[in-house]
Amino acid sequence: MTSWIEAVTGSLGQKKQYKQAKARLDALPEPYGSVAKALQRYLMYYGGVTDGGTIVTMMVDLVELWERAAADGTSVRAIVGDDPVEFAETFAQAYSGKQWIDKERARLTKAIEDAEKGGPR
Repeated sequence: MTSWIEAVTGSLGQKKQYKQAKARLDALPEPYGSVAKALQRYLMYYGGVTDGGTIVTMMVDLVELWERAAADGTSVRAIVGDDPVEFAETFAQAYSGKQWIDKERARLTKAIEDAEKGGPR
C-alpha cells in the first residue's frame, strides 16, 4: 500500500526528511533562523524545482550551512555577502531537478518545430 500512496502523494521518506530539516531550521538561533527562513522561502519561489529529492537536498544543505554559521559565530553578511538575492540564486543553481518551467519549455520548442513543419500535426 505504501507504493500506491507514494505514487499519489510523493515519497513519504522525503516528506519526513523535509519536516526534519524544517524543524532544524525553526530551531536556529537568531539572526540565523530568520535569514534561513527568508532564504528558504525565496528558494521555493525562485528555484521552481518540483523534484522532491532535489528540494529535500537543497533544504538540508541550507539548514546545515546556517547551523555551521551559528556554531562558528559567522556573521550573516559573511555568508550572503552584499547581495542576498545573488547569493540565493547562485545557491539555487547548484541544484538541478525537474522544474515547473520545463513543461512550458517543451511546449515552446514543440510549437516552433510544428510551425517550421507547416503547423501542428
